[in-house]
Amino acid sequence: MNWYNTDTHAKDGDLAQLAGMGHKNFIIRLKAGTVFQSHKGIIPHDEMIGLPWGTQVLSHKGSPFYLLQPSFADLLIETPRTTQILYPKDIGFLMVNLGVMPGLHVIEAGTGSGALTCAFASIVGSTGKVTSYEAKPDFQNLARKNLERLDLLDRVELKLRNISEGFDETNADILFLDVPDPHNYIEYVRKALKPGGFFGCILPTTNQVSLVLIELKRNDFIFLEVCEIMLRYYKTEPARLRPVDRMVAHTGYLIFARPVIKPIVPFDELRPEEESENDL
Repeated sequence: MNWYNTDTHAKDGDLAQLAGMGHKNFIIRLKAGTVFQSHKGIIPHDEMIGLPWGTQVLSHKGSPFYLLQPSFADLLIETPRTTQILYPKDIGFLMVNLGVMPGLHVIEAGTGSGALTCAFASIVGSTGKVTSYEAKPDFQNLARKNLERLDLLDRVELKLRNISEGFDETNADILFLDVPDPHNYIEYVRKALKPGGFFGCILPTTNQVSLVLIELKRNDFIFLEVCEIMLRYYKTEPARLRPVDRMVAHTGYLIFARPVIKPIVPFDELRPEEESENDL
């Protein structure tokens, strides 16, 4: 089971988004006999169940909403949280760069509120698995609720433990760290990942990044990359198209690397091939 309904009409039990023009959007689970309530008025769920997605519905105050299926980005932004979550702009890039796909085993440390956990679980599918480590019980409990809300908990093993003790798993396909001191755990990451697997982490400051890069090189990780994702929206007025006043800029530095079998010749000592004119 998954949170997304492929049918053209809303059904009892579906997650739905009530999207208003110019006012707050709401994500609800449709349930027969229940009533949606907000400052814009009330709408019985029975009036929405069975309607085609995209239908406009009115509250008892006459406030209009559109009945839509939420995107995964909508669900992540609306995730109940007690910690800072990764934003969709970072999560999308992570999924592609880490090679996340159905059937893989992903390990993460720093479950937090579970937004990234939900993204991993959604993509690895019913044949994959996510193992998520968290040291704080209240964070893990909230993440469990967020996973249950999206019908994804059966794909995730939640472990309440500090990773200073290492990981239980070996030969994982992907490992991601969202902890303040990942440089202290790179040796454990190396043991948990299969050779050639994918490693990633996110950090807010450059001095933290430098410490991670040192440890990655020390533990035979290659193809190191550091980047940040910036996102700028535009006003959607055709006659005066321009950027909006605020920009979602720096949220963190993303680091990627691949563990390899210890090379005979240190990677940094290999001479790069000379660039030809055709490469320029």
